[in-house]
Amino acid sequence: MKTKILLSLVLVTAALCSGVAQEENKDKLLESFHAISSNEIMEYVEELSSDKYEGRLSGSSEYMEAAKWCASKFEEWGIAPANQGSYFQYFPNAYSDVLELGEVIYTNNGQATKLKFPEEYLPGSNSDSGTLEAELVYVGHGITAPELGYDDYKNVDVKGKIIILETGTPYTKNDPELGKWTPYAYHRYKFRNAVKHGAAGMIYASKIANPNTVHLDGFIYAHVEPKIVEQIFADAGKDYSAVKEQLKNMEAPSFELPAGQKIKISAKTLYHPDAQACNVVGMIEGSDPELKDEVIIVGGHLDGQGQMGGVMFPSALDNASGVADILAAAKAFAQSEVKPKRSILFILIGGEECGLYGSKQYADHPLFPVEKTRLMINLDMVGNGTGFFLTGGKTYTDLYGHFESANNQFIHRGLQTNAVTKNYGRPRSDASNFENVGIPTFGLWTRNSVFPVYYHDPRDKTDVLTPEIMEDAAKLLYLGIMGVANDETL
Repeated sequence: MKTKILLSLVLVTAALCSGVAQEENKDKLLESFHAISSNEIMEYVEELSSDKYEGRLSGSSEYMEAAKWCASKFEEWGIAPANQGSYFQYFPNAYSDVLELGEVIYTNNGQATKLKFPEEYLPGSNSDSGTLEAELVYVGHGITAPELGYDDYKNVDVKGKIIILETGTPYTKNDPELGKWTPYAYHRYKFRNAVKHGAAGMIYASKIANPNTVHLDGFIYAHVEPKIVEQIFADAGKDYSAVKEQLKNMEAPSFELPAGQKIKISAKTLYHPDAQACNVVGMIEGSDPELKDEVIIVGGHLDGQGQMGGVMFPSALDNASGVADILAAAKAFAQSEVKPKRSILFILIGGEECGLYGSKQYADHPLFPVEKTRLMINLDMVGNGTGFFLTGGKTYTDLYGHFESANNQFIHRGLQTNAVTKNYGRPRSDASNFENVGIPTFGLWTRNSVFPVYYHDPRDKTDVLTPEIMEDAAKLLYLGIMGVANDETL
């Protein structure tokens, strides 16, 4: 009888001690949670968006300085270098400096109109230098795909001309058929195909700063607001919307515009074919002797769109916001008395705007075995809104539950999710490269924008960010990832 009483007392004492320990852990977690500050996060964003980094164009020396600054914060907080003693994972990254804004002048029957920067045109991020004036040819999506029975160039002669080109492909439904069209959706393919057909230059009917193109000797181009293309069509007696409907029907409605319509493009750039960039990689080793071999990756792209003729593209929302959220969560992990059982890898990714270079580099050369990677969560444009969207939660419910619980108990923001669906088209997110090698991925972004979203635009500055949602994003990361890291049932 005495033995049973003693055993009961031992069990009760153990349970009480466990309960006390859990409460102490909760208090310690919340201490680090509440230390995350919107003021500090905005300091990170202000730093990364400052003129000294010139828009953080991947491959540039200014991008590398931004990468070094981020690595210095990891070092300051005691976050270890993750790549064999280095905070950097390098990869090739050619890029071009846009030295001048240049100009785009549209002439219709002798009447010239100079387009306005940045409202009506942007210089080509990888244009060659020079001045070109020529007649115009519309080539739809600029695709030559004989195996698909489609050719935008079949009825037109573009030699020595300036083409007007659309982004994307005529097939847009996300199904296996789209996979056949995907190789033709890449900007680099379209540019090379244009030169192959003899085009001298191009106006791209998509006015966004876009380093994800290619430098081709002698090829001069600019990005133009689609409303300008609509006016060019109207001057030629064409209905732009009707032509785009023809494109959707796979009709390849290419045509040469009247001789009285011309475009003049001037550009001055400097091409750097042998440049390199890097991912910034820091890690917190797990505290459990076995689980520490498993890893959770938290990432977001560090690079932006650079500068054009001295005009900065601060890239504050896209994606200094996501990087700042990650830095704040990383600091909280580093200073928390509660240690994650699994290891956590923080990766600030380069080359995203140039074509997902950095995430491809990691996927091809992972620092942790893929089969030991439990989750990759990618942050992109997490800084303007009142609610969250976390992609993939309905597929990975055991992982998502930790974020949902953290939000419900401590953050109280609207949080939505979805199931993972296969993307048959061109990948647009760093998360896709992790997903393609078999790593479960989440993507965190903000919804219900409070301010206008200036996508790839010089107005993407810190004054269009919502500090409160950024603080809550970092807090959601901290609690949600800690939950995943310490979940022994995964």
